[in-house]
Parts: sequence; C-alpha cells; structure tokens
Amino acid sequence: MRSEPSQTGCGEVGSPLSEVVLQGELVRLEPLTFDHAPAMLEAASTDRSTFGLTSVPVATPEAVALYITTAREQHERSEGLAFATIRRSDDRVVGSTRFMSAEYWEPIDEQPRSTPIAIEVGYTWLISEAQRTGINAEAKVLMFNYAFDVLGVERITLKTDARNERSRRNIERAGATFDGILRRHMPASDGGYRDSAMYSLLREEWLDRRGERK
Repeated sequence: MRSEPSQTGCGEVGSPLSEVVLQGELVRLEPLTFDHAPAMLEAASTDRSTFGLTSVPVATPEAVALYITTAREQHERSEGLAFATIRRSDDRVVGSTRFMSAEYWEPIDEQPRSTPIAIEVGYTWLISEAQRTGINAEAKVLMFNYAFDVLGVERITLKTDARNERSRRNIERAGATFDGILRRHMPASDGGYRDSAMYSLLREEWLDRRGERK
C-alpha cells in the first residue's frame, strides 16, 4: 500500500529544501529543531545495544545539541533537511532521519534547477521498541515520494556500514540497488574507518515499484 504524505510547509518559501512535515499512518516526520532536544535526549538514552553500527548522538545534552546544530547548519547551506521521527500512536520521538548531501548539478544543455537533482537519505536510527514496527518502512516511503514527486530528484542515494547486515537488508527491501563498496570510506561509529555499502534508487525504478503497490 502506498503511504501518501500529508505535507505541511513550515520553512522559507522557495528555498531548495523548504522545511516540510511528512505524515503517514504510523509516523510523522517533523523538521528537527532545538525544541526536539529533550525528546531526542530521551530517545538516545534508551537501550543502545540495537543501534549497532548506526550514528546516534551520545546521550548527553551537549552531544544532542551538537547533533541538532550540525543538522541545522546543513539545512542553512541547502545540503540537507533532518527530521525528528515521531510515532503517531503516542507522539513520542523515536529517532531521526534526514535528507542529506543534496546535489545541484544539471545535465548539459538543460535549464538550471532550484531543487536538487539527487539527494541522500541517511542518518536513520530508531529506538529498539520502534524497530520492526513499520515506522522505518513508512518513513522511507514518505521521503521517497517527497523527493521524487516534489523535489523532482532523479536519484536517491543510501549508504550504510558494510558490516551492518540488518541495515543493508532494510535498504534492499525499500527497492534500492546495490552499487558496490567504497573501501575505507569514512569514520566508523565504533572507531577507526568503515567500508560503506552504497545503494541507489532512480526515479523510474521508484515509479515502477510504486505502481505495483496500487
């Protein structure tokens, strides 16, 4: 079944990544602000054993503030848009996700565009009790629909630590194609360096997949 986002703009009109609320049956994605800091701290303070190889802020006020500050700075540079992931059944913040690494290049001989032509979906994490409840799957559908239908992107990028088999299975279930491994690509959440498993989802692939769900 296709989840249709209920979209509410709440940011600067005309900016490449205007702030928007995306809402489905299970989850509401709100642009992440410092108003969410106490609830984010509470979420980060839950059982961390299931976070595994995922980048989650340390459960201190300072770390959560830095996490939100970095996300807000990315938005100011039109590079990304972070969300607080809110479970609709009890309005509890259960994690976060974001658009990031927005790309603004144009194909040769085409008119310049004001919105990204490609974007990444990442920094996704959920508390243990919200995992495997459908929240992550619905959030991905909301973000994919918004990226392709409203932003008009041609490609969504997803990546994860190559060792994170659960994350890789979730990405593959969402319909993304495995593109390969970038070796020693970035810092690992558990120290040292990590190899990143890279995935992509193209516009026509998502439209075809979405059509099968109707």
